[in-house]
Amino acid sequence: MIRTVIWFIYFSVYLLVISPGLLKAKRLKNSGKTEEFDQYIQKVSQNWARRLVKLAGGKIHIKGEEHIPKDEPVLIVSNHQGNFDIPILLGFLDLKIGFISKIEVKKIPMIGTWMEHMGCIFMDRQDRRQAVKSIILGAKALKNGTNLVIFPEGTRSKGGPVADFKTGSFKLATKSNVTILPVTIQGSYQMMEANKNKITPGDVHVTISEPIRVHQQEDMDSSQLAEVCRIQIVNQMTQETSELKNAST
Repeated sequence: MIRTVIWFIYFSVYLLVISPGLLKAKRLKNSGKTEEFDQYIQKVSQNWARRLVKLAGGKIHIKGEEHIPKDEPVLIVSNHQGNFDIPILLGFLDLKIGFISKIEVKKIPMIGTWMEHMGCIFMDRQDRRQAVKSIILGAKALKNGTNLVIFPEGTRSKGGPVADFKTGSFKLATKSNVTILPVTIQGSYQMMEANKNKITPGDVHVTISEPIRVHQQEDMDSSQLAEVCRIQIVNQMTQETSELKNAST
């Protein structure tokens, strides 16, 4: 419990400490210094995320970094085990990334502004028309070089089986035609959800699989593409589980 209290205090205080950075980010953006702006936002968000994971006692093991494409934007598709998935991907993928996020998060002071600078797309799932606009906006952002992350399960599995992937978010890929980068997260739920939301140290294994480009060669709809990605992640999770069991025996 003490670790949890300290973590949330640090989370709040650190946001206040870096709040002047919003002025610098705005200045860089308004002056057209795009590359400098992107580097600054990535540095701040990555440092913030890494510190949160470290304070929680998380040990992150990354495998498959060589599969990250160079000089092209990607749609990162990941399973979703717990709340720490976001800082884990933000801090350890070594990419400037934005997320497809619930519209409610945009209203949170400072966090919403930082997320806008990161290139996040906010979606109101209760408003179909607005959701469609968000998909179009996201596809345009991908074409323009923004890396986006989606959690197509739609909710945290909390260590359970990988749920069916919702197909709507895969329109980001079919409309933009960008490369998909599957990422499998194993163990993040143990840092929070497995302990009645008390923050607990844990080992998390993140595997970056080979990019998926099948939709660039074949006429695939979003439901077919969702299934291709889900099979890739489920297979990787099965393999990772087997490897971890063998290593512990």
